[in-house]
Amino acid sequence: MEQLNSKNKAKFSKVRQSLRFPITKFRKKKKYASALFGLVLSAALIVSGGLDAFAENAPSQAQESQQEQPDFSLYARSAVLMDAENGRVLYEKNGYEHMPNASTTKIMTCILALEQGDLESEVNVSSYAASMPQVRLGMSKGDSFLLKDLLHSLMLESHNDSAVAIAEHIGGSVEEFADKMNQKAKELGCKDTYFITPNGLDASDDKGVHGTTAEDLAIIMSYCIQNEKFLEITRTPSYQFTNLAGTKHYNCNNHNAFLQMMEGALSGKTGFTGNAGYCYVGALRRDDRTFIVALLACGWPNNKTYKWSDTRALMNYGLENYYCEDVYEYDREFAPVKVEGAEPENGRLYQEVTVPLKIKEERIRVLKRTDEEIRTIYEIPQSVQAPVKEGQQLGRATYYLGERQIAEIPVYAAKAAKKLKPSWYKEYILKLFFMEKELYFEQPET
Repeated sequence: MEQLNSKNKAKFSKVRQSLRFPITKFRKKKKYASALFGLVLSAALIVSGGLDAFAENAPSQAQESQQEQPDFSLYARSAVLMDAENGRVLYEKNGYEHMPNASTTKIMTCILALEQGDLESEVNVSSYAASMPQVRLGMSKGDSFLLKDLLHSLMLESHNDSAVAIAEHIGGSVEEFADKMNQKAKELGCKDTYFITPNGLDASDDKGVHGTTAEDLAIIMSYCIQNEKFLEITRTPSYQFTNLAGTKHYNCNNHNAFLQMMEGALSGKTGFTGNAGYCYVGALRRDDRTFIVALLACGWPNNKTYKWSDTRALMNYGLENYYCEDVYEYDREFAPVKVEGAEPENGRLYQEVTVPLKIKEERIRVLKRTDEEIRTIYEIPQSVQAPVKEGQQLGRATYYLGERQIAEIPVYAAKAAKKLKPSWYKEYILKLFFMEKELYFEQPET
């Protein structure tokens, strides 16, 4: 976003305006408390003075909804339900704790291969890739495959040897590919993710333990489902292929049972290691809502089905409690902003010059509960310094859901204002002189 002019930025009122959209009828106690707070705040602001036209109802500091999270009695030690559109966490249980995540790691391996590799390229198998433990495709050193075939092996059957072959093909080595994975995680906004292996097998080094958080895993999946090829691969029921020599034939079946469990199931990836337990990350889209569930340490043998129970519980909670709403204020109007040091439009020396404001209409889609509020804070300067260009940003409107910023929209000048220069005064004086002279000579004879 274009930065505000430094001269104008200094003139921003420190008092901001907040508009609230009550969704449900609040309890009387809350009404009285809010009214009392508003009276006290208004009195303080009147005493302080200097408010602009957009700051007469300054808000208290943003607060998240105080509604407690529901108790699902989840099996998972760590869980997150996320709005895939903006990364907002709708529910979490130890969702920010770093834990091993097993083969759910492979969603990162897959998306990097899709973005940085050629699906028709030839992947040559090293002895290291061929040495990977179960679950494995059973490739041998010297085998060669198409990248697209190994990606199906990776995501449908979760083959560990395919993951390493892909990593070496894209990154040159497992270590270099892991660097790419960690860099991508940072770019996506992951806060506590550290990848060592492309397949998610338990590992550690002097920098840390291979793993992520439920929140970070959900962020990665939110990104992955934006890729149509990723969705195509992970939704494929079964897939057959051969090595390039045509001497070995393989059949892969999709083990993501969630795809048949709920209407709108988009994608997902299972995982298990001794340290990680059963893990899962999945996505569901229904109407205009897309949810991500991430589960870590969701049971150990013989509790393989716990992850499906937790996934259904979280997805149903999202579907039953969160609805899509456009919260943009379409009817908002702005008072013109005074421009200091501007050339008068009508030629009068002491005319006050103002410029009208405009704001881009933009759909702001958000998933919210009926008891949650949207706050809009308008930052509009009381005055700006000339010159002002048409379309120049003079302020902003920021939308909050609780303490989370969900949108920021610039406010622009709808027309220009020229700077008042010495030459204008010269022309003004000359104009007055000739007007006076003209009036003098036009006087009738007596």
